[in-house]
Amino acid sequence: MKVIFMGTPDYAGHILEKIINKKNIEVAAVYTQPDKPVGRKKVLTPPIVKTIALKNNIAIYQPSRLREADVVTELKKIEYDYIVVAAYGQILPKEILNHAPCINLHASILPHYRGASPIQQTLLSGDTKTGVTAMLMDEGLDTGDIIKIKEIDVDASEMAESLFERLTEAACELTIDVLENFNTYTPIKQDDSASSHCTKITKQDGEVVFEDAQSLFNKYRAFTPWPGIYLSSGLKLKKIELLENESQNDGGKILHVEKDFIVVGCNKGSIKVYRVQPESKNEMDVLSYINGKRLANADYLS
Repeated sequence: MKVIFMGTPDYAGHILEKIINKKNIEVAAVYTQPDKPVGRKKVLTPPIVKTIALKNNIAIYQPSRLREADVVTELKKIEYDYIVVAAYGQILPKEILNHAPCINLHASILPHYRGASPIQQTLLSGDTKTGVTAMLMDEGLDTGDIIKIKEIDVDASEMAESLFERLTEAACELTIDVLENFNTYTPIKQDDSASSHCTKITKQDGEVVFEDAQSLFNKYRAFTPWPGIYLSSGLKLKKIELLENESQNDGGKILHVEKDFIVVGCNKGSIKVYRVQPESKNEMDVLSYINGKRLANADYLS
């Protein structure tokens, strides 16, 4: 069996490595996004998928636009049975979709959370279950027929990095399953009436207010490590816990000062704050911060 793999970030890299390690599957080519400048010095850096392909002597293609006619013509000359797509970052044109089965691995239980940030959206919504969907791609955004779904449970305090790792593992297993047993599955159309969408995360999404403790904690889970959560003052909340989500308080009011943390009230509920980072300064324990600001019980964290 020969496949073309299309993907760009770490999630895709792990799936690619899983495919490469299967003796009965040959990766005929890898398509990934062009190298991009990274960091303050803008060092041109290849996607992780390209690095993996180079190590395994796999042909690499990095078109800026997959829809270009010459790019499509070149791809169709490659001998392959399937295209596997995982967080590639480009829409596949109809001519490629019709040429051979194109299998996409999306990190949600479709039709929920179509779009760019399903893992974060799962945590923002406080879901207790999520999964990875293998689907046949069509011209829509994550709208293709479902081949198989692999579900996993989500702990109430699970963070984005942990969930990302577990979903990646599930995606790796599901990819091999679907490739090896493709002809035994009957794809099922999605229920568009039950669909929901999620957009790309921006830095501005990390700003929080002390309204609802559960929602604030869910943002912390979803947006750590990036973009993080921060107050309008720029103060970053680096380590927090949900204490409870029932009490009524003045949002931002310091309710208790303990040995290792402070309790801050939200309009509904309260949180424990352990570590913070003032704007343009180093991260510190919250006791050092409030002492420096001369804050105490009944003052407001800002």
